[in-house]
Amino acid sequence: MAFLVRRLLMAVPVIFIVTIMVFSLLHMLPGDPATVILGQEATPDAVAALRDELGLNKPIVIQYLDWMGGVLQGNLGRSLVDRSPVWELITQRFPATLELTIGTFIVSLLIAVPAGILSATRQGKWVDYLSTILALGGMSIPHFWLGMMMIVFFSVQLGWLPASGYVPFSEDPLGNLSAMIMPIVATGLRESAVLMRMLRSSLLEVMHADFVRTAYSKGLKERAVVLGHALKNALVPVVTTSGLIVAGLLGGLVITEQIFSIPGFGRLIVESIFRRDYVTVQGAILVSALMVVVVNLVVDLAYALIDPRIKMGKGSE
Repeated sequence: MAFLVRRLLMAVPVIFIVTIMVFSLLHMLPGDPATVILGQEATPDAVAALRDELGLNKPIVIQYLDWMGGVLQGNLGRSLVDRSPVWELITQRFPATLELTIGTFIVSLLIAVPAGILSATRQGKWVDYLSTILALGGMSIPHFWLGMMMIVFFSVQLGWLPASGYVPFSEDPLGNLSAMIMPIVATGLRESAVLMRMLRSSLLEVMHADFVRTAYSKGLKERAVVLGHALKNALVPVVTTSGLIVAGLLGGLVITEQIFSIPGFGRLIVESIFRRDYVTVQGAILVSALMVVVVNLVVDLAYALIDPRIKMGKGSE
């Protein structure tokens, strides 16, 4: 519990800094933010009305306090384009990105864990070379190119899967799964390559440790030694990499969502930028940054579960 409290307290100043940086987004625009948003052809009355709506006539500190007051109440403002509440736009788009993130991470784990273990325990053999080649290929091939090739093969030529589009799972589970298979696999293959290389390196280092040799000397079988002893001690850097991957995926898979026409969180940010809807951009970036903070907190807690020594002494600092 003390470890959790320390981590939560450490997150407070980080969140405070994040809110300042996101709030400054609107004020970092060159020139008058209202003129930039509306364009040079906007009338003075329209610019004045927008400045009043955004509170730009108030002192900067008051603007920040007003904005934070709204954020704490779940009010991220209204879109400058269609006047919809920003929070509603985010909640409408986020489920698609969340589903894509979860599916991608599951696929990456299903590939990376067995491949990483086999590669580390069979170092220098054909399995190791094959896994390494596949991992390097997965990291080298752009996932957007792989996605387009999958569309050409599975949709255009074979007609097995829809080329694009998104159907909520609650409306049509089968249609949802058929539409999400290709984007999930296309993105998951790359992430699995990163995780596999990290797991292989970490597990190879652990396999030469004294406690592993001791376990073998006691007559334990390889499976018991690897899964029961070595793997757990090799997971810390893998968990770190996994946290970075999940945080990046939650932040928006812009290219994947664009290729497969998925109305996700990343597309919302890009579309809002093109439409100069900086209020929506501001709210979406704040949510994205907070998700990164939450993922990092979860990763820290996972460290403590994997290795209880981390929450003691210097390991927790």
